[in-house]
Amino acid sequence: MAESAEIMRGSRVTMHFSLALFDGKEAISTFDEEPATITIGEGAMVPTLEMAIYGLKAGEEHTFELTPEQAYGPRDEQLVRMIPLGEFPEEIEPERGQIISFTAEDGEEIPGTVVLVEKDQVKVDFNHPLAGNFVIFRVKILSVNNDSGIDL
Repeated sequence: MAESAEIMRGSRVTMHFSLALFDGKEAISTFDEEPATITIGEGAMVPTLEMAIYGLKAGEEHTFELTPEQAYGPRDEQLVRMIPLGEFPEEIEPERGQIISFTAEDGEEIPGTVVLVEKDQVKVDFNHPLAGNFVIFRVKILSVNNDSGIDL
C-alpha cells in the first residue's frame, strides 16, 4: 500500500467522515467511532461525495460545502405519500419522526420517515433526510489502497 497513492476508481479507502447541515447539526460522523472503509465506485457513498475525494491521499483532511444537487438532490414532493394505516403491520405503530423500511415493487428496501399520523392515514416522506439541504462534507483520509484487484 503506497502512502502516496491517490484515490481513484477502485481504490479501497479507509477514512473518517462527517455530514452536517450548514447550521452545524451533524447528521452522521465516524470521527468518534470506527473509520469507514469503502471501495470507490461500488456505490457505498453518493457518487458526488466519492468524486469530491478523488485525488486525495492518506493523511489529507478536507471540508467540502455541497449544494443540494451535489449532495442528496432537491426534495421531491412526489416522494411524500399518504399510506392507509391498515397497510402497516400490526406490530408497527407509526409515530412522527420514525423511520420505517418499506419494500418497493422491485423488492428493494426503501426507508421512509413518518411526518404525520392521522386517524386512518400516515404521511411518509421517502426523500433522503438530507435532500434539499446544503451539506458540509468533512473527510480525513487514513489509507488508500489501489491494489484491490477489483475491476470496476
